[in-house]
Amino acid sequence: MAGDRKKISILVTSLTSGGAEKVISLLLKKLVVDFDVHLILIYDLIHFEIPGEVHTFVLSRKPLNTNFSFLGKFTEAVKGTSRYLGILKRNKIDIAVSFLALPNLMNSLARMKHSKLRTIISERGFPTDNTTSKISYYISKVFYPLLYNRNDKLFSNSVYINQDLAINFKIRIPMEVIYNPIEIPKLKVSPDQLTGDDGLLKIVTVGTLSERKNQKMIIDAVAALNKGYELDIYGNGPLNEELSKRILKKGLSNIVHLRGTVSDIYKYLVQYNCFVLSSKTEGFPNALLEAMAIGLPCISTNCLSGPLELLNGSQDTIFIEDGSFFKGKYGLLINNRDQKGLASALVYFKENPPERRKYGELAMKKALEYDLSTVYRQFKTFITS
Repeated sequence: MAGDRKKISILVTSLTSGGAEKVISLLLKKLVVDFDVHLILIYDLIHFEIPGEVHTFVLSRKPLNTNFSFLGKFTEAVKGTSRYLGILKRNKIDIAVSFLALPNLMNSLARMKHSKLRTIISERGFPTDNTTSKISYYISKVFYPLLYNRNDKLFSNSVYINQDLAINFKIRIPMEVIYNPIEIPKLKVSPDQLTGDDGLLKIVTVGTLSERKNQKMIIDAVAALNKGYELDIYGNGPLNEELSKRILKKGLSNIVHLRGTVSDIYKYLVQYNCFVLSSKTEGFPNALLEAMAIGLPCISTNCLSGPLELLNGSQDTIFIEDGSFFKGKYGLLINNRDQKGLASALVYFKENPPERRKYGELAMKKALEYDLSTVYRQFKTFITS
């Protein structure tokens, strides 16, 4: 019975097609079995399906502003906190969980006004890299310890995020790493797709077309190589037009394609034999994990945070020579912004089909550790203990 279960709320900016939003959509499927769940969105943007048992609330009808400075986020947090707190009190919420900076600020402010409320916040990106300017960074250095430390607990999706919070932002509340979950797909890349030596490496990448995701580097690496490479880029974003012009300028229109956003990425990923993540920074790269889960051999920048933990199964520092790559336990790692290193890794996979198959199988095995049921058990224990 719902009345016998603890009441939990999940606060997030919106439920658009981002990484944190994907995580929430997956956790909701499990949470409704154990809790009376209330999903609170700051903005009315919904991409993922919400289970029917979830009580959904929207705080604002204004358009979503993704370019807030920290001060802008703080102002929005103050404005929305009274409405948020009202929902928590009327619905007698026991545990209030929030994801991302703006919701975390609101949860922190709510806790200050409602001392009996149990609040848990989740940082999803590398904090030092998430600020929009030096001013925002220094403001964050002041407000993060003042507000975040008001909460009961914090969890992130990388050890490096927690380290950054502790060292650079003086967060002292208990922190834990809970990695992003995944529903292990039934579709898998066939061994023939990985080992077929037809002289062509079919490369795929998935993500928002933005400076942070740095798809320019993959385009430039392919442009620098000889024939035998094709690249498909899935996603949309602010750099759509710029990337289109870059592809045209480099004469790559026949081998590099912008495929836009698709509804079921797995149906498309199985067509390729190499996945590349070129990001300058990550919170935890869902796209990389999804590629691993279907058995694609992967190449990633060793950016903070996530790729090292996924492709080497370790948090230990590694050394990668410029222009080269590191053979991790579950995939290849290159230095951030190293186009020559990426080109070397691509050549390695192109010329060594057995290595593609080996790394595809290893990646698939590693991805099993992030199965939704496994991660949810950890999450449930964390929020209830």
